Amino acid sequence: MHPVTLCISLISALLYAIYLNGIKSLRLTLLVLVPMMLLAAIINPLFNHLGNTVLITVGSLQITLESTLYGLSTAGMLAAVILWFSCYNKIMTSDKFTYLFGKIIPSVSLIISMTLRFIPRYLSQMKKITYAQQAIGRDLNSGHLIDRIRSGGDILSIMVTWALENGVDTADSMRSRGYGLKGRSSYSLYKLDSRDKLLAAFSLYLAIMVIVGIALRLISISYFPWITLNPFSIPALLIYLAFLLLCLFPLLLDGFEELKWRSSRSRI
Repeated sequence: MHPVTLCISLISALLYAIYLNGIKSLRLTLLVLVPMMLLAAIINPLFNHLGNTVLITVGSLQITLESTLYGLSTAGMLAAVILWFSCYNKIMTSDKFTYLFGKIIPSVSLIISMTLRFIPRYLSQMKKITYAQQAIGRDLNSGHLIDRIRSGGDILSIMVTWALENGVDTADSMRSRGYGLKGRSSYSLYKLDSRDKLLAAFSLYLAIMVIVGIALRLISISYFPWITLNPFSIPALLIYLAFLLLCLFPLLLDGFEELKWRSSRSRI
């Protein structure tokens, strides 16, 4: 959890999330991320007393600088992971996942893509059922405890019934389309051209550079018993630049494509 790479990853994920979801949706995400980061930063020094630089002593409790900074690094890492997964959820659809891994692991890729599709669909259906039950006076947030439990049981029963019926319909649809038959062909909306292969190879090259730099401990950090950083060097700078380009690569690519599209539309 090097501070430089953490800042690069967190800022890049934040910018890409703003680009994909807009500033309004990001506000809701920050309402969850900021308290979580503060909680992680506060809890770690309370339970982790390692480190030689004591900041505060309360009885037998010692809060050290090293454990505090380690907690902040952990919070930043969690926030970056959540932001990157929000970007992944926005971009990676079930069709794209099936296209990438359908020929390698067809059964597993189908299960994963269906799971990714069903989770938001089930959540949406749960909201519809809850609102419908509220319209007839069965609100989970009002009434006695027994009434709430009964209303929750009704919603759960309706949801399970709908899920079973939906599963049967999905199985019938897959069977009618010849799923599992030998020689069955498939259609894809995507095509991997030479440009995609070149960009994928470039991304892989950057990732290998970062992995090699980490393995050689060019950008390592130790928080305990005191904070020690590797001295600055040209190879470390190259690793930082490679990681920066790797994190900003999706944003730069999408931004270039959008500018190209706007330029093409302006010529019409």
